[in-house]
Amino acid sequence: MTSVTPTITERWRSWRGVLGALGLIVIVAALVVLGSGARNGGPLDIEATSPQGARALAELLRGQGVEVNQVTTFDDAVEQAPGSLLVVARPEFLADDAALAELAGRAGARLLIGPTEPVLTALAPGVTIRTASPETVREPGCALKAAVLAGDAFLGGPSFADATCYGAKVAVAGDVTLVGSGTFMTNGKLAENGNAALAMNLAGTHQRVTWFAPRFPLGVPEGGQKSIDELMPANVGWFVWALIVAVLLTALWRGRRLGPVVEERLPVVVRAAETVEGRGRLYRARAARDRAALALREAALARLTPRLGLTATAGTDEIVTAVAARTGQDGGQVRQVLFGDTPAGDAALVALARDLDMIERQVRES
Repeated sequence: MTSVTPTITERWRSWRGVLGALGLIVIVAALVVLGSGARNGGPLDIEATSPQGARALAELLRGQGVEVNQVTTFDDAVEQAPGSLLVVARPEFLADDAALAELAGRAGARLLIGPTEPVLTALAPGVTIRTASPETVREPGCALKAAVLAGDAFLGGPSFADATCYGAKVAVAGDVTLVGSGTFMTNGKLAENGNAALAMNLAGTHQRVTWFAPRFPLGVPEGGQKSIDELMPANVGWFVWALIVAVLLTALWRGRRLGPVVEERLPVVVRAAETVEGRGRLYRARAARDRAALALREAALARLTPRLGLTATAGTDEIVTAVAARTGQDGGQVRQVLFGDTPAGDAALVALARDLDMIERQVRES
């Protein structure tokens, strides 16, 4: 029986399903990477490019020569606060009174965005907070230079006692500036009304800005719990969806390739003897006595070796010695039959087959 080398077309047909599935996985992975190019983060995070982030404001300040550095821990904020404007962007995450007191002991200007009672008590003592109101576009309504130059802005949140700017949503107490909410500073709102001007006027008063925006609660009281969203790293959702898509594509590819198990009858039953005879005719037509002799000898050795108690790795001398001992034949004659030259003609090939059969019969009966 001869082997047929598959053509390029046949190889392509057998591999196109695999290549197609791999291509789809690569495309999906590329889309995931491109889609996750936007830096996610919490509200007012200057590294976040989402609508709630503040990356745009940070870039505008840097364009004016202001050095803006974001910190996320109390230790970093305490270390970098002196000599810079400390912007407290996520006061709801600050619950450690001792750490707040240590931060208040560091000299420097402060900008508090939507401050909570603990943050006000520590960083702006004496300021009273009032009821919150919805965010909307408000007029300055005061003589504060930063507000007059900016004009209308989108503000809301809590009000401050004795303040008049933007409906008491912006107040100044010494070196501390307070705003009721920070939505006007976000990427999604910065370009509207006078939001950008007000944000830059308030945050750009110093050459250095320390932007304190924790990404998780700092100093949570004992017994406090964090939600799963706060514990989960950023961009985990993208990777989960990418994994789901990859698994689905693999399942579709493998399912289409294998398909259901089907039992099918062979159209023609060919007897083993016919196969042997057909191969013999092919050897005879090509005068391939060398291949025919090799096939006969290999088959005989495969049957003899186990009967002689030898392994498949037994050498020529070992096999000849064992056969001669079992049959009583001359070792040279045994070697010639099992490992000799190629028969010179058809008669010699027939004689070789007869000699091999005789050796097998003698070994089997001994």
